[in-house]
Amino acid sequence: MFKKKDIFFTTLEQMADVIVTAVDRFSELVSGELPNMADFSKEMKEFEHQGDEYTHTIITELNKTFITPIEREDIMILIKRLDDVLDGIEACASRFDMYDIRKSDQYIRSFGDCLRRSALEIKSAIYLLTQKKLLAMQPHCVNLHELENEGDTLMRQGIKHLFANVKDPVELIKYKELYERLEETTDSCEDVATSLQSIIMRNS
Repeated sequence: MFKKKDIFFTTLEQMADVIVTAVDRFSELVSGELPNMADFSKEMKEFEHQGDEYTHTIITELNKTFITPIEREDIMILIKRLDDVLDGIEACASRFDMYDIRKSDQYIRSFGDCLRRSALEIKSAIYLLTQKKLLAMQPHCVNLHELENEGDTLMRQGIKHLFANVKDPVELIKYKELYERLEETTDSCEDVATSLQSIIMRNS
């Protein structure tokens, strides 16, 4: 069905690798005492820039390549949704800096772990795609949907906890916004799964 691995599949693998590295770093940094927030935000921005470069590579190759390993539209949607994950991680990190959030909590740490597991599922699925093992991607897609549900639950529990326990309205608003942005990033991970399932349907 597919040709041998080419620039498209290689770049998708590179993007998946960057996602795992970025999310691992994010999860590590929010799991304990928070570091310098400006440095944290800058570090995550560098990962986001890497994702932009890989997206540019895909677009450039699509513009000059007649035959692609899977549908051109599928490649474009997939790289965009992978890039959305990195954009989401960077946006979460930037909020720590913008809102001067100096303390992590159980919900932020749990989101970090949820996103870390999501990133690993994305990487596993992308590498199966490039190995042409389409049906084997399905369990990873299912896991990504379940992890998005976990993110929904974390957000609801976190916001409920804020309204029950945080008296400072400014602090409440800051953490509520952060929880919501973290949950949106789990949504972006689920969007990757949806794109992959579309590819499975088109090519199996």
